[in-house]
Amino acid sequence: MTILVTGGTGTLGRLVVPQLTGAGYDVRVLSRRGGVNADGVEHVRGDLLVDGGLDLTGIDTVVHLAGGAKGDALAAGKLARAAAAAGVRHLVHISVIGADTMPIGYFREKLGAEQAVRASGVPWTILRAAQFNSLTYAVAQKMGGLPVVPVPGGLRFQPVDERDVADRIAELAMGEPAGAVPDLAGPTVYDMGELVDGYLQSHGKRRLHLPIRMPGKVGRAYRAAENLSLVGATTGTRTWADYLAEKS
Repeated sequence: MTILVTGGTGTLGRLVVPQLTGAGYDVRVLSRRGGVNADGVEHVRGDLLVDGGLDLTGIDTVVHLAGGAKGDALAAGKLARAAAAAGVRHLVHISVIGADTMPIGYFREKLGAEQAVRASGVPWTILRAAQFNSLTYAVAQKMGGLPVVPVPGGLRFQPVDERDVADRIAELAMGEPAGAVPDLAGPTVYDMGELVDGYLQSHGKRRLHLPIRMPGKVGRAYRAAENLSLVGATTGTRTWADYLAEKS
């Protein structure tokens, strides 16, 4: 079986591609340049944000991991149409917990991408995941560099390790289309202060906290835990503390 991975060189893709090749699949990575990488994986030339030129002939499964702050819905739509035209048999898509509830542009883009996948006519699997540990670490590092850490009340996260997400995505890609599968979140819910304090403690530092209130619809959504999956989610095995220990 031939599997095409978009975002194959990104945070998640770098972990998923070796699992698929190691399992014996013919894996190709979509890229703007094409070519063959050091591991012998072919890079298929294509651009998800440009009309036409995306030929998926001969591809059995597409694993869509590419994403960004803007354009996700447009890119997913182009990919989904190309997959349908080529007779792709399984389209696996990574999304985010809260895609249909959080009033933030990033989440709306993710929901639009989901809708494009669902409407494609291609059998699909969608996994919603929580914020990755690596992104959480970058945020905590930036906030921990401030002399006083602003802590929005009610702002909570379930950071999940990207390795746990990669394991699940690879498993789904090697299986049959399953529709919307249970969300994947980290094993523990933290507020922002706890996340930053964990980072600081791992580096032998301390900072004062400044409680603040996040206003408007976004603040209300966070306080209502609409970015979390507290019931029915699958949880990863690696904790935030584990990740901090590895980074220190």
